[in-house]
This record gives sequence, structure tokens and C-alpha cells, in this order.
Amino acid sequence: MVAFGPSETQKPVHSIPEVCDMNRQGLIDHIANHAGISKKDAAAALNATLEGIRDTLASGESVALTGFGTFEVRSRQEREGVKPGTTEKITIPAAKVPAFKAGKGLKDAVR
Repeated sequence: MVAFGPSETQKPVHSIPEVCDMNRQGLIDHIANHAGISKKDAAAALNATLEGIRDTLASGESVALTGFGTFEVRSRQEREGVKPGTTEKITIPAAKVPAFKAGKGLKDAVR
């Protein structure tokens, strides 16, 4: 892939290839580079953050990161569905599911 500098019609060139989505290791590398810390410390920070979000959601509470968004638990009601491959109707049980609502800062950055 040939990378050019940003112009009026091009997006800025980033160190993360556009052909690949960001994964856990890419995020660890990004944290380490931008915070000036080791990859080991960046991995520990990321793991602690994700565990904190998971544990808070598991207790039924939400996590709000101003300007970024809110992680929350939503309740789905029991509903009827159709079993794939057949016409058999099934009942899909009620469930609690994790959800994310993007904040204004994230929405503006993506636009």
C-alpha cells in the first residue's frame, strides 16, 4: 500500500493499517506508544480497564466515559422467533445484554 500525506480529499495517514481493524495487540501497542510506557504496562492497564468495565456491568451498573460513551446493561424481553431451517416457532428467553452508546466526542470524531 502506498501512503501519501493528507490532502484536502485524503484522510490522514495513520500508523495503523487501514486494511486491518484494531485488535487487542494493536490497542496495547497504541497505548504504549502514546503514553510512553512499556507494552507490558500498557497490557496491564488495558486488562485492568476492561476488567473494571466487565465487573461493573456484571453488577448491573453502567460505566460512563465523558466524551467517549457509556457501557450499560440492557434487558431484552422474552419474544417469539422462528427456528432456522424450519418453520417451528420458538420462545427466545428474556436476557440481559451489554450495550454501548457512543458519546458526542466519539460521534464527532467518526463523522
